[in-house]
Amino acid sequence: MVNKVILVGNVASDPDVRASQGGTFVTKVRIATNVYAGKSDDGTVKEHTDFHNLVFFGKTAETAGTYLHKGQLLYIEGQLRNSSWDDAATGQKRYRTEVVVEAFKFLGPKQQSQEAAA
Repeated sequence: MVNKVILVGNVASDPDVRASQGGTFVTKVRIATNVYAGKSDDGTVKEHTDFHNLVFFGKTAETAGTYLHKGQLLYIEGQLRNSSWDDAATGQKRYRTEVVVEAFKFLGPKQQSQEAAA
């Protein structure tokens, strides 16, 4: 079986970095990807934007938490993970799909924080 995701998009939120109970770093962030959706009657290009939830673990999470910031262009490779839970407030079943990031690269011009890491 194959569970492989490759995305290129802009970081849509600053990273949320936490340490798990076992001391492993976990970083969560969202990225936005655009897909061509045709042209309108006046000829302007239409795009559809999707937002994707990313989660990083361990050393990758530390690096992502330090150097990622909103607006940055990012390439990621990872796996899809689905989870569900019962909302304590409403009792409704909730669902979430995340990409567990295995590797990532900064794209576009270098930022000051990236230059410090190089």
